[in-house]
Amino acid sequence: MNEIKKFPYTYILGWSVSRYDRFSSCKRQYFYDYYAKYDKENPLEKIVFLKGLTSKALETGNIVHDVIRDTLQRFQKSSKPINKDKFFKYAFNTTEKYCGAKTFFEHYYNGDLISVQDIYLKVKNILEKFLNSPRFSWIEKNAVPQSSGWVIEPPGFGETRINNYKAFCKVDFLFPVGDKIYIMDWKTGKADDIKHSKQLTGYSLWANYHFEKKASDIVPMVAYLYPEYKERNIKINDASIFEFANTVESETKDMYEYLIDIEKNIPKDKKEFPVACNAFFCKYCNYKEICRASKF
Repeated sequence: MNEIKKFPYTYILGWSVSRYDRFSSCKRQYFYDYYAKYDKENPLEKIVFLKGLTSKALETGNIVHDVIRDTLQRFQKSSKPINKDKFFKYAFNTTEKYCGAKTFFEHYYNGDLISVQDIYLKVKNILEKFLNSPRFSWIEKNAVPQSSGWVIEPPGFGETRINNYKAFCKVDFLFPVGDKIYIMDWKTGKADDIKHSKQLTGYSLWANYHFEKKASDIVPMVAYLYPEYKERNIKINDASIFEFANTVESETKDMYEYLIDIEKNIPKDKKEFPVACNAFFCKYCNYKEICRASKF
């Protein structure tokens, strides 16, 4: 496959599913996430600390993703079957390491004790479903022989261009089998057909841009690992790509509206970024300590 193209650094904002999802949910949270250094009320260190808060659900997903990533990278060095004892020992050590290095939302705001063992039990349950899935066996049999062509969470942020707009679409796992390129995205949370279809379409455009593959040669799928292993294929064609590219352009322009300088990515004043004021959303927001509009 072709080399992943590189882009010169620019300040201009880049579209991503997660960025626009944050923008749509709460403009104030979006400001804190992306423009903390422009806040005149709170120390930057405080905002950065709150942004870095994790949660039990989020950290479970992070651990699962990283253990799967490391397992796939191991296949690029050796095609030997996985030693499950070593695999789960590695998963436990990773869980212990990650939990010890993070501050949890549940502990910071509610004083809850964080149990490494409880988190690991869920991690182990999810990883067992991954190893026992037909897809894992299929990858061992059909994809490992071409592992030199795998792309596993590429470095950087998955930068690409869509309708000449900067976009970030970082794949979990892209691999060739025959003349097709498969894209897999691992999910440990609930299914979200709209959001996840959007992500997979973005990944397909990333592959189309970097590897010059036709839509018909790209097979994107989302793998839900919990509570049971389940896959959902996303149909990609020229019409869906055209529609998606227009969506990226429209959503990028929406975010541009909150800037005073598009080229330098400088935002308007914080007061121009309204709070969602949704009781449920505010209750679980990392920034509720400093958000004066939050009463939760």
